[in-house]
Amino acid sequence: MKKIRRRFVLVDDERMGNRGGVGSPSDVSVEECSFVAPYLALCREDWDQRDYSLRAVFNGLRYIVRTGGQWRFMPNDLPPWPVVYQQTQRWIRAGCFETAVEDLRMLLREFSGRKAQPTAMILDSRTLQSTPESGARAGYDGAKRRKGSKVHAAVDSLGHLLALPVTPADEQDRAQVGELARQVQQIAEENVELAYVDQGCTGEAAEQAAAEHGIQLEVVKHTEANRGFVLLPRRCIVERSFAWAARFCRLARD
Repeated sequence: MKKIRRRFVLVDDERMGNRGGVGSPSDVSVEECSFVAPYLALCREDWDQRDYSLRAVFNGLRYIVRTGGQWRFMPNDLPPWPVVYQQTQRWIRAGCFETAVEDLRMLLREFSGRKAQPTAMILDSRTLQSTPESGARAGYDGAKRRKGSKVHAAVDSLGHLLALPVTPADEQDRAQVGELARQVQQIAEENVELAYVDQGCTGEAAEQAAAEHGIQLEVVKHTEANRGFVLLPRRCIVERSFAWAARFCRLARD
């Protein structure tokens, strides 16, 4: 029987951050690294205690988020999983990702010919199935018939993220309108005046909670006697944002 010899090709396309590493589709490019590096640099790159480059550690995090793999199954061509995990916790506590997302959103809006801060937003929620690790904080969503956590999202008219509080799945959407409005106004410097919502955010309590922060609710209703899929104005924008997030397997479950 003829033996089949497997060969692995080592590439150096300036993506891994470590010369001679095996490139992965989730690795950051040169342009991406140059943008995100100032937000992630909590210490000097040439610090004596740094054994792995900032780029290589960020590539490890991107691999976990993109593929949904477990930390202890980190590939050998990436830094050890404890290094990536501990550095990720430092980034989260320092608010690095929130700052990067906020600046990127303003840049993309200006590139699109819009003002840096939005005046309108779209609200919606999504229920994520719980896992054994997150079961203690999960709730049961009777409408979706799913136990897990509910992600309440607020995006601008381009679909860029403004706020994202997470609650147990049994929490009502209308109960989170006030918290979403507060977070969005803090981020958008009190510029948001209008919020497009679905019928789950109707009611006097939701309207009053939004009005306390200077926001008016506008309900986007389904057309009467509709059948099949109907593309709703404004609502499709936040659904598209959920679809973008669904490409990252780590965000598919809680």
